[in-house]
Amino acid sequence: MRRSFLVLAAAVAITPLFAGAQEAAKPIRVVVQVSEADPARWNLVLSNVKNMQDELGADKVTIEIVAYGPGIGMLTFDAPTNSRVSDAIKAGVTVAACENTLRNQKLTRADMHPNVSYVPAGVVQIIRRQQEGWSYLRP
Repeated sequence: MRRSFLVLAAAVAITPLFAGAQEAAKPIRVVVQVSEADPARWNLVLSNVKNMQDELGADKVTIEIVAYGPGIGMLTFDAPTNSRVSDAIKAGVTVAACENTLRNQKLTRADMHPNVSYVPAGVVQIIRRQQEGWSYLRP
C-alpha cells in the first residue's frame, strides 16, 4: 500500500514537468498585419521580424506577413522596401499579398515582388491564423 502511494505521489509530482515540456515544444507562429503604404512602417515590420528570428531562432518561429489595402504598395517590384522584403523571404518569412486588394487597385502579379505569396482576402487570412492559435502583431 505504501509503495503504491509513493508511486502515485511521484507520478503526480512529475506531471507538471511533462506539461511544461509540452508547452515549451509548442510552435511559435506569428501573423503580422501591414495595411499602410508607409516605408517606415514596413521597415519597422521587417526589423521586428528579423529580431524575432534572431531572438527565438529562425527555425523555431514561423512568421507570415499579410499585406492588404494601401500596404500592398510596398510589395510591388519597384517598392523602396523591395530588398528587405527579399531578405525576409530568403530567411523563411512568408510574405502574402491580398488578392482582393490587387483587384481593387488594378494590380497584377506581374506588378508584384516575384517571391510573394497570395491569399484571397488579407483580413480573412489574419482571422484564420488567429483562430489556429497564431500570435498577432501589428506594429
